[in-house]
Amino acid sequence: MFPFFNLSLFLNGFPIWKAKKNLKKIQAISEVDFEKYVMDKRKEIVNYHLKKNRFYSKFVGKSEFENWESLPIMTKKELQKPLQSRLSKGYKEKYYVNKTSGSSGVPFIFAKDKYSHALTWAVIQDRFGWFGINFNSSLQARFYGIPLDFIGNTKERIKDFLSNRYRFPVFDLSDAFMESVVAAFQKNHFHYINGYTSSIVLFAKYLKKKNIQLITICPSLKYCVVTSEMLFEEDKLLLESQFGVPIINEYGASELDIIAFTNSQMEWQINSETLFVEILDENNRVVPYGKEGKIVITSLFNKAHPFIRYEIGDLGILDEKSTFKRPILKKLIGRTNDVALLPSGKKTPGLTFYYITKSIIEDDGNVKEFVVKQTKIDTFEIEYCSEVELSENKLETIKLAITNYLEAGLTFNFHRKDNIERSPSGKLKQFVSVIT
Repeated sequence: MFPFFNLSLFLNGFPIWKAKKNLKKIQAISEVDFEKYVMDKRKEIVNYHLKKNRFYSKFVGKSEFENWESLPIMTKKELQKPLQSRLSKGYKEKYYVNKTSGSSGVPFIFAKDKYSHALTWAVIQDRFGWFGINFNSSLQARFYGIPLDFIGNTKERIKDFLSNRYRFPVFDLSDAFMESVVAAFQKNHFHYINGYTSSIVLFAKYLKKKNIQLITICPSLKYCVVTSEMLFEEDKLLLESQFGVPIINEYGASELDIIAFTNSQMEWQINSETLFVEILDENNRVVPYGKEGKIVITSLFNKAHPFIRYEIGDLGILDEKSTFKRPILKKLIGRTNDVALLPSGKKTPGLTFYYITKSIIEDDGNVKEFVVKQTKIDTFEIEYCSEVELSENKLETIKLAITNYLEAGLTFNFHRKDNIERSPSGKLKQFVSVIT
């Protein structure tokens, strides 16, 4: 098939073929030499921004690179300044610009130089290519949000056409909508599914309720790729059962690149070609493999805008068998700002509530999805989407379980909803605290 997708990137000024060629050169570097490659690239990008980027040189407080560990950690709040004040010299117009989704609660506008953005797409195509997925020929069933304004909507529809994508907007997840999705799968030869985890899980629950295995009505389906939200093990099992295809987990950030992607051994392999990923403790020291810490990432090629030792806002663990060339993300724990403060002074990841509640609340198959919100230090609002109210016995079981895991004296208010409110991008934030 004609490479419309790559041609559209090239015509928009992104040198995709050059990027794909150079990516292969990077991948050809031996395991022995790869550490030197990473060290050289990170020093090179730091020196570039110290000389060419006033914002970064002021942020570091030095004009020359001394050592890696002395470089300050960059957070999202430092980047909530006018984009023009953060651009490097020579990149006033020659760059790609976008805005983060704000799922961390701290959105900002960012830029990539055009070669760096082309490399991003080269890596994305490379990873999907591990499973025989070709953006120019493989038909995608896309579960994503979409801008509702005319210009934004039109742009996305054009991108969908060029990228061989059939979009299912995730703002209406009613049974009537799910029925139309099933009909589309019966009519189209989809090769793979791609989209937000929560929306795809909700589709799988609908299929289970209707006793449908997706591959029986769409035998062309080969894979399902979930992204942007946490994938819990029980949800992964549900997807595998109801779709009848392998589940691929993508972890990425729009301002960076693909961070990690499921490989053929079903490991979560980190992108070491264009990123340098560190796991740090509270004192910004590297933790040993196998230990939990905050994820800090350096973009090795973006010259338009610095992302150097950038704290993305997530917690994770690198596998003990990781190497410089082949780092493996053993576990993604959640966002660093998703922390619940309890009356006793205890701090606990907000997803703890979600895990506990999820294990109980979905047993009866009645609840489609839910979110947990902390509104006071001792008060939590749990919104759930279901056809009927949860029984008093079920509510008491949930309260008792959370008390046993955490502490007594907490208040829980349950609210049944016809649907759960999503962010403007269509993502679902599973735990929210308004006090931290």
